[in-house]
Amino acid sequence: MDTTYYDHGTPAERWERAGMFFDAKDYAAAARVLGGLVEEVPEQTGPRLLLARAYYHSAQLRRAEAELRVVVERDPVEHYARLMLGRTLQRQGRDDEARPHLRIAAALGGSFDEE
Repeated sequence: MDTTYYDHGTPAERWERAGMFFDAKDYAAAARVLGGLVEEVPEQTGPRLLLARAYYHSAQLRRAEAELRVVVERDPVEHYARLMLGRTLQRQGRDDEARPHLRIAAALGGSFDEE
């Protein structure tokens, strides 16, 4: 498949394009744009989190998990990444692995109730 359209433009233009695909619920197309963007700017959290969300919504759970683990490793107090990682693990039936991430996310978000 020709990926020229997905890779075309500046990082800011591709970020905007990925957001439009995501908002249109075309998660696979968003992931195609974001994959290249994450390779280009691997240190940025925003594109990696949106890539993880695109993977999650398109049922590419292992890929979502891998991206979220990178974020959590770099920034252990990234609340949303913890929550997403917990939900991704839950969706894979890995509740015991999900529980600590969900607890940390709840604590970081100011909610101490267990989900």
